[in-house]
Amino acid sequence: MKKAPDPIDRHVGSRVRMQRILMKMSQEKLGDALGLTFQQVQKYEKGANRIGASRLQQISKTLNVPPSFFFEGAPTSGASAPSGGFAEESSSQYVVDFLSTTEGLHLNRAFARIRDPKVRKRVLDLVTTLAEQSEPAPE
Repeated sequence: MKKAPDPIDRHVGSRVRMQRILMKMSQEKLGDALGLTFQQVQKYEKGANRIGASRLQQISKTLNVPPSFFFEGAPTSGASAPSGGFAEESSSQYVVDFLSTTEGLHLNRAFARIRDPKVRKRVLDLVTTLAEQSEPAPE
């Protein structure tokens, strides 16, 4: 029976992936810089393998971010979460999850390059319309 990855390990891995993609670095190049195979990098990014402290320090130097970057927006346990902050935390987690995908990063990068505010608004309207059309109709 396979054990599901810990939510913190998945979060840290997704932040590694997000930063690696933002830097336009392949898994193979990151692996080479760390003395690892790209398969090991894949396992880290999926949260299947935990990243040790010294390895996380190595990754942070290679990706030019502080080690704390990998824990920003990390899920918290129910007992230590402040009351009343759940909705805000879940909506910010949605953004982190989206930006952790290849599509999210590419869309964000391309959208940021559009300088004309009218064109940006039209793109937003298009995406909103497409999203509404893909939702199932209420019964």
